[in-house]
Amino acid sequence: MWETPAVVLISGIMAAGKSTVAEALARRLPRSVHLRGDVFRRMIVGGRAELTAELSDEAWRQLRLRYDLAAATADRYAAAGFTVVLQDVVLGAELPAMVDRIRHRPLAVVVLAPRADVVAARERDRPKQGYGDWPVAELDAGFRADTPRIGLWLDTSAQTPAETVDEILARAWPEGRIG
Repeated sequence: MWETPAVVLISGIMAAGKSTVAEALARRLPRSVHLRGDVFRRMIVGGRAELTAELSDEAWRQLRLRYDLAAATADRYAAAGFTVVLQDVVLGAELPAMVDRIRHRPLAVVVLAPRADVVAARERDRPKQGYGDWPVAELDAGFRADTPRIGLWLDTSAQTPAETVDEILARAWPEGRIG
């Protein structure tokens, strides 16, 4: 399956390891793209609504625009013969909505779900800080309670990025395939 142009959506809360794992996975594939959904948010220079614990209507609008752009870009790269590893924070009802936005098939969904204490330690130890006023444990609890169990969910708390990529390579299509 990894030889066929496909889309692999990697989600999870901030500091779950999405960027590191997505880059490592893309590097292990023969013809691949690592697409970072957050790049579309960072492109907004004037009028960007920041993502906080309480999202404004404008922040929601911009987040959904970001998802639309990421899905369309993933579809275009896949149509050109690439396997796209799309990583972004896609939680709650937005996860099935993102699956619907991505038209290309095959599509696999992988959700990185390390324990909250592991995420908090990663957040503390990394140079970029994403949580601001969001308590890690609170976001993690909401994520686990509100996100539909679609795709392959991995507790990566005790795994290295290479071990996580190995598990994705072995399990994404049999357990995470959509449609």
